[in-house]
Amino acid sequence: MELFDVYSLFDIVPVKAEGCYIWDDKGNKYLDLYGGHAVISIGHSHPHYVDRISSQLKKIGFYSNSVVNPQQKELADKLGELSGMDDYALFLCNSGAEANENAFKLASFHTGRSKIVAFEKAFHGRTSASVAATDNKKIVAPVNSFHQVEFLPFNNVEAVERTLSKKDVAAVIIEGIQGVGGVNIPEEDFLISLQKLCRKYGTLLILDEIQSGYGRSGKFFAFQYSGIDPDIVTMAKGMGNGFPIGGVLISPEIKAEKGMLGTTFGGNYLACAAGLAVLEVMKEEDLISKAKETGEYLLKNIEANISHKELRGRGLMIGIEFEEKISSIRFQLLKEKCIFTGISGTNTLRLLPPLTLSIEQSDSFTGSLDVLKNSS
Repeated sequence: MELFDVYSLFDIVPVKAEGCYIWDDKGNKYLDLYGGHAVISIGHSHPHYVDRISSQLKKIGFYSNSVVNPQQKELADKLGELSGMDDYALFLCNSGAEANENAFKLASFHTGRSKIVAFEKAFHGRTSASVAATDNKKIVAPVNSFHQVEFLPFNNVEAVERTLSKKDVAAVIIEGIQGVGGVNIPEEDFLISLQKLCRKYGTLLILDEIQSGYGRSGKFFAFQYSGIDPDIVTMAKGMGNGFPIGGVLISPEIKAEKGMLGTTFGGNYLACAAGLAVLEVMKEEDLISKAKETGEYLLKNIEANISHKELRGRGLMIGIEFEEKISSIRFQLLKEKCIFTGISGTNTLRLLPPLTLSIEQSDSFTGSLDVLKNSS
């Protein structure tokens, strides 16, 4: 049997990973500045993470959500403490796309409306409603098109008010920082106005923090730079450091009913063990502050030393836009310098490293990119 051929693959076979490094089957060592697409938050194979999951598996690995799992409440409590959102409720699921699907469902239940507003260059997932709210027609199938989604310009308050004033929108969804779209940061005043308009017209505000959350921006959630209080926050990726887990944070105004949401695997024992380990390491090693400090240093270093068109980012979520296409530079970084990076579009190099990235490791990247840019 063949694998369904939908991925463009680098000819690399990772066999070991630790901290910010990956080793392949030929013994090559790579610096990971992509974090498996922002998933690796506390570093590869962190000892506490490994111990937490291993010890849990020896006790019980899975049972359904028809029984009490005390670790779910423990995870909710620690998440509330570290994020500062302890008055919100937590629904656990398996992925970011699933988190957004449940957020849309909650918004529709709560408002009685069916329309969604998203923004240009948005990416919210690949399941039915999530992909319909993603601004990429290539991955939206005809079966997804029945969802009522309107895309508006980023950071445009007037366009939002014109649309919400019709009072038929269940929810506005926006990323804390657009990742796939190019590391685009919503203006703080725009987020504040967005929340005011949503409240004025009875629309719920969903913050998609799947990529930008869990300390990556230098705050627990990127929207917290603006001081707003969204109705719903979705998360995944760095939440499990590689173990599949997603979550929805739900404001007290939205009431739960039995059977409203559900999942077979969401919030299972192993997922909770992974999620707890991540939060414990983040707190113990102060990784949110570390991400902010290292990110600021890296941004300044890139600004001073690398020729570019535009530099965008917060914490350890950074986009370097160049005038030229950068696929060859990304490939050279990987093949010649053994450094993993990401890409947005054709011109933006995207950095999403583990939050444990050191100053020395960031210097290694900047020096390697400088050499490649100057030799090209």
